[in-house]
Amino acid sequence: MQFSEVVGQATAKEHLLGMWQQNHLPHALMICGQEGTGGLPLALALAQYLLCSQKGASDACGQCANCGKVAKMEHADLHFSFPTIKDSDKKKEALSDNYIKEFRKLMRQQAYSTTFDWLQYINAENKQGNISAEECRAIIEKLSLKAYEGGQKIMIIWRPEYFGKEGNILLKLIEEPPADTVLIMVAESAESILPTILSRVQLIRLLPLSPVQISSELVRRLQVDEAKAKQLGLIADGSFSAALSLLEHIENDFFPMARQWFNMMFTHNGIGLSKFVEDLAKSGREPQKNFLLYVGHLLQATIKQRYTGHCRLANEELAFVQKLAATSMSIEAISTLIEELNKASFYIQRNASARIQLQALSIRMMYAIQNKKVSSLN
Repeated sequence: MQFSEVVGQATAKEHLLGMWQQNHLPHALMICGQEGTGGLPLALALAQYLLCSQKGASDACGQCANCGKVAKMEHADLHFSFPTIKDSDKKKEALSDNYIKEFRKLMRQQAYSTTFDWLQYINAENKQGNISAEECRAIIEKLSLKAYEGGQKIMIIWRPEYFGKEGNILLKLIEEPPADTVLIMVAESAESILPTILSRVQLIRLLPLSPVQISSELVRRLQVDEAKAKQLGLIADGSFSAALSLLEHIENDFFPMARQWFNMMFTHNGIGLSKFVEDLAKSGREPQKNFLLYVGHLLQATIKQRYTGHCRLANEELAFVQKLAATSMSIEAISTLIEELNKASFYIQRNASARIQLQALSIRMMYAIQNKKVSSLN
């Protein structure tokens, strides 16, 4: 993977390239950001850049033999460690080497896969993923050997949060690695990392992706309809992985539904609201949850529009948000609407009756729109 294939994260890319160009790239670093922001793709891009034999100023060439091997995740000097399970049925111990074929296959398909995606891919079911003490010793053994191709050895450790206390086995390796060795850890939460490990690495933090970055990549990579891509960008909450997952469930354009729902609430159209709720209740929990998420983001954009006069929407969605921002609804009322949407989504996810939740939500939102306290319903 090249840096150009990583969605967004321009600051992190520039920082990594700057350290390499100034000969200050640390031997142990940790890329940290919520899943879906590009931690593993960025680690793969850095590994390809370091191993590329014809690298440019800002990216690997993508053409040399080393780039080809890294793209397939089969370079002899590029190693991986990641959470695994002990599979007694297939007689597989919880070691990355025993799952490397599956790992390569999934990551070639989608480098933005999450840890959950990975564990489901290997049929972990309810088993907890783990990076065991044996795995830590295997990491030390691999990096103690000379580079096969005479260059650098690179170890990418995906999700060091899964170390547990066994990660202390690696402390000496992290502090004093063999020559020409680079350790790249990819984490979601620095707070979940052993302090003894965290203090020995240089932290590179990733920002959530913007809706524009997500939507433009969906259009470019997957030829997603532009209107749908923009909606996914809003709902995905900064995660390209979430956008890809949502893409599987979004069949309809949410904006006309949202506009219709608000029109009926503003005009107190009870009969229309009842039919709207009945139709939405038949659509399934994923579409219901995603619709409520989408409406919540429209309301967050309304607050931004009210305070700053600007939000990252276009065309019909922008006009709708501008109209909402111009109504007499108070900021407290809009915040209440968002809170009610989140509550309804929470209960629907936990198998509460969608029809009852959506009906109650519509009534509560009508009260909030009129700047009346929701508690007056009780």
